Amino acid sequence: MITREAIVSAASRIAPHVRRTPVVDVMVEGVARPVTLKLELLQHAGSFKSRGAFNTLLGASAGAAGVATASGGNHGAAVAYAARQLGHKARIFVPEISSPAKVARIASYGAEIVQKGENYNAALALCEAYIAETGAVSIHAYDAVPTLEGQGTLARELEDQAPNLDTLLVAVGGGGLIGGIAAWYQSGVKVVGVEPHTCNTLHAALAAGDRVPVKTSGLAADSLGATTVGRLMFEIARDHVQQVVLISDEDIRNAQRKLWRDMQLVTEPGGAAAFAALLSGAYRPEKDERVGVVVCGANTPMDVFAQLFSA
Repeated sequence: MITREAIVSAASRIAPHVRRTPVVDVMVEGVARPVTLKLELLQHAGSFKSRGAFNTLLGASAGAAGVATASGGNHGAAVAYAARQLGHKARIFVPEISSPAKVARIASYGAEIVQKGENYNAALALCEAYIAETGAVSIHAYDAVPTLEGQGTLARELEDQAPNLDTLLVAVGGGGLIGGIAAWYQSGVKVVGVEPHTCNTLHAALAAGDRVPVKTSGLAADSLGATTVGRLMFEIARDHVQQVVLISDEDIRNAQRKLWRDMQLVTEPGGAAAFAALLSGAYRPEKDERVGVVVCGANTPMDVFAQLFSA
C-alpha cells in the first residue's frame, strides 16, 4: 500500500537531490479558467523519473555490482543520473525502440547500456536475468513501492503549489507516475489518465477489470509503451483514477507545437500527452473546473522536434 505518510517521508529523503519544479498558469482555447501546468520536464535527467530513482537508491544498499534497470529511456536516464550522483555503478537495459536522444542521455551519465529486445518487456527480462546473476540492486521503472512513493512526491509538491485543483491530467505508460499521484490525492482531486490510442494499457485494463497485455506502437511508445500496467498502480487506479481518455499521435504533435510556440517548452511526445487531451478536446472540463496538467518529459532529439514545424 502506498500511503500519504510514506510519500511525505520520500519527499524529505529526496529533497536534497531533486528539483522543486515550477507551475505556470496558461489559457487554453475552449477552457474557461486558467490551466495549471506542472513543469516536471525541468526535473533532473529530463523527467519525473528522477524522483523514484533517488527514493529507491537512497533506501537501498548497492554493492560492487551496483544497480540495474530496464527502461524505455527516461527511467534509465534518471537511474543513471541518480547512480552517478550517489557513486554507484549502473547498467541500463533499453529496448531497440528507445529514442536515440534518451540513449545518449543515459550514456552521458556514465552508465553501461545494453540495448536489446523489441520492447520494454524484452529488455526487462534481460535485466532480471542480469540481476539474478550478479546481485545488482533492481530499480523497477514503475511497479515497485519506492518508485511509486517517489513519483507521488510530485503530487505532494503540486498540492502545495496549486491547492485548489479539481482535476489533474496525467500521461500513463506503466503507471508509476499516475499511481503515485493518485495515492497522494486519494480521490480528493479527480485524476484523469491520458493514453495514446496505440498505447491504451490502463484503459484496456480498467475495461477488462484486470491487467491485460496490449500491443503498443506509435509516436510515444518509447515512453508510454509498457505492454501491461503495474500491479501496484492498478490497485490504486481502480479506486482513485476516475477516468482514462485516449488521444491520437496528431493530437500529441499539436500539443508539442503549442507548448513550444506559447511557452518555448521542448517536450517529448509522452511529455506532451496529458496536455494533448485538453487541447484536442479528449477531455472537456466543466465551466468552473480548475484543471492541472503534468508536463512530464523533455527528452527528444532536436532534429526530430524541429520536424514538427516543417510541415
